[in-house]
Amino acid sequence: MKIVGVEEHVLPHAVKAAWSTQPGGDDGTLSLNPGVIGERLADLGNQRLALMDETGIDVQVLSLTTPGLNNLGTHGVDLARQINDLLAETVAANPSRFQALAVLASGNGDAAARELQRAVEDLGCKGAILYGRVGDKNLDDAIFEPTFACAAELGVPLLIHPQIPQASVRDAYYSGFGAPIDLALSTFGLGWHYEAGVQFVRVVLGGVFDRHPGLQVILGHWGELVIFYLERLAMLDRVCGLKRPFVDYVRDNLYLTASGMFSPVYLQRAIEAVGPDRILFSTDFPYQYRTGGDARRFVEGLALDDADKAKFAHGNWDRLSRRP
Repeated sequence: MKIVGVEEHVLPHAVKAAWSTQPGGDDGTLSLNPGVIGERLADLGNQRLALMDETGIDVQVLSLTTPGLNNLGTHGVDLARQINDLLAETVAANPSRFQALAVLASGNGDAAARELQRAVEDLGCKGAILYGRVGDKNLDDAIFEPTFACAAELGVPLLIHPQIPQASVRDAYYSGFGAPIDLALSTFGLGWHYEAGVQFVRVVLGGVFDRHPGLQVILGHWGELVIFYLERLAMLDRVCGLKRPFVDYVRDNLYLTASGMFSPVYLQRAIEAVGPDRILFSTDFPYQYRTGGDARRFVEGLALDDADKAKFAHGNWDRLSRRP
């Protein structure tokens, strides 16, 4: 069975250099990519293919790791074009093994939309990856509206990836244990996932899906906590004044992916929340990479019928990424 990983990351040297040298480029997470992790992020050739073969992944959908280009100002606009060109070249060199999500410099809303259109129509990208906020502007801010409108018109999905919370939030909730623990707690330990989940909720409450009812977004890590609190989020219907109940946006506009969290329990909850046609597979390479054919063993061992297993492994992504 073909297995597609839809959230598989890269970090080209040009972006790493920009994070290190441009004002505001490093949001604190650059140090999370040391040693072999950094080497695997940078490799777009034989080493990556060998690790894909070892874990059982047939296709990686490549995307730039967090925090993307949101914090690089005007420099990010040119860099987005450069990185998307590099991703397109990588896909062209191995079209049966790689696909790509475009990176956008979301600090310039109009430029981001233009680059999304170029990346999809000219380069063949399957959609784009967003990283939540630009500074203190959340995903429901008007700066993102051109991107949402463009994605809806093109019929391509947007993956909402975690970004480290704002400094004031980190100070209030994720500090006091020493620098290494504070950073881990505010990122992969917990902070990333609340941050991304809140951004999706804000997109719903901001009426983005009312304006663009066909827009499709993806949340990693089995929904960034959102699907585990749907009963409470549904109570927002009492006050939010949206066109549809909150859970309808989840069921009609959201896809969920595993991000290397190979949990049958979480998978079952995802199916209960959005149905078997809206679950996607991913390994969050290289952060969650494990040896021993881990990805394929998880998929093949699931207690799903063959049809739903195929949907999860590749079918849902093939359908979602096929432009109308």
